[in-house]
Amino acid sequence: MWTNFLSLLPSTLVTVLLITIAFLRFYDQTDFQILGFIAEPRIWSNRLTVAAIVATVANFGVDWYRRNRETNRLAQEEQRRAEEIQRRAEEKQRREEDEARRVAQERRQIYRELEARERSTRRARIETRCRLGQIRYQLEPNEVHRQELINIIAILEEYGNTF
Repeated sequence: MWTNFLSLLPSTLVTVLLITIAFLRFYDQTDFQILGFIAEPRIWSNRLTVAAIVATVANFGVDWYRRNRETNRLAQEEQRRAEEIQRRAEEKQRREEDEARRVAQERRQIYRELEARERSTRRARIETRCRLGQIRYQLEPNEVHRQELINIIAILEEYGNTF
């Protein structure tokens, strides 16, 4: 509140001083009797002119400060906006990366499950083939069934670790 009042003071003072200077310069005792109380109106007019110049310089300084402060405020506001936009972009990118990571993990999980199913299916087929070969050989022990058992044993020996 006080800064607002103090910022108005130099410009108001300049206005009052200019009115007083004009009053002392252009009027005399015949126009206004109050001027009879002032001994040397010209000297006071010159002094008030110097005071008006000082008040004008002070007003210029106050306006300069206010505009710089406003410019700084606008620049900081713009910087905050830019930081907020960048933060949102980074957050969006992080969410997209998290989503991509989650999707990739789900795909790997599905792939592992499919591989496990495929292995168990392959193992079940081989076990079924082994049992069928054993049962056939037990029911009818001939050379064809014996060769089938030999083939199954060869497959088990060769690929047994991968099943």
